[in-house]
Amino acid sequence: MNRRELITGLGVLGVGRLARGSQQSATPANAQAVAHAPEDSTALPPVVAGIQLPDSAIVRKAMQLAQNAYPLYLLNHSIRTFLLGSLVGRVRGQHFDEEILLLACILHDLGLTDRYQGDLPFEIQGAQAARQFLQENAYSENKIQLVWDGIAMHPLAIGQFKQPEVALVGEGAGADVFGPDLSEIKKADVDEVVKAFPRLGFKVAFVDTCAEVVRRHPRGASRSFMRDIGERRVPGFRPANICDLITQSSFSG
Repeated sequence: MNRRELITGLGVLGVGRLARGSQQSATPANAQAVAHAPEDSTALPPVVAGIQLPDSAIVRKAMQLAQNAYPLYLLNHSIRTFLLGSLVGRVRGQHFDEEILLLACILHDLGLTDRYQGDLPFEIQGAQAARQFLQENAYSENKIQLVWDGIAMHPLAIGQFKQPEVALVGEGAGADVFGPDLSEIKKADVDEVVKAFPRLGFKVAFVDTCAEVVRRHPRGASRSFMRDIGERRVPGFRPANICDLITQSSFSG
């Protein structure tokens, strides 16, 4: 099942060394998964699964921000999002600005962190935080808008119809959360991505993190009006639950 089918079923879901660790389950005892990366570890490997990771001053600053904000499992997810999204873009023959896509992927889950979460939907919280960070670092406004769109639209169906720098954030995140479409991405490439940036019990840790954000900020857990109508007016309508889809993904953890 590809990301488009998952989104249709769900409706609206309302580095080098710094990210590396052994595969462990994300329980409270697993300090590695919830720990943050060392502050001096902003370097990414130059190439993973044939995908080159840009190395620039703004990317290094974004990595420093991310490693200070994310638990380690979520930091790894952000880099896998870029790599898997880039693999999708490559097989589809899409051309995109690698730096813009990497920045959007690195920062796309800021709205799930203690530092940046709030009463807006997490994707908007994260997009706003990314905009402020990039403006403070004098990044181009046109490029900032693409990063903002990529983050704000990554859980939404609309994102797949935007520029590749926007659409591939959602494609990469969807591939990492639900499992990649192996008719598009080679399993060997997926394995290389996961080896470089282990999952660290992502399935459990991610759902727990999202649930805690909803508990703290229930107003940000918005749903589409179509889902509301379906629940009230369509007999037998039962929307898909993201918890089941994550549990059923092809990854072991």
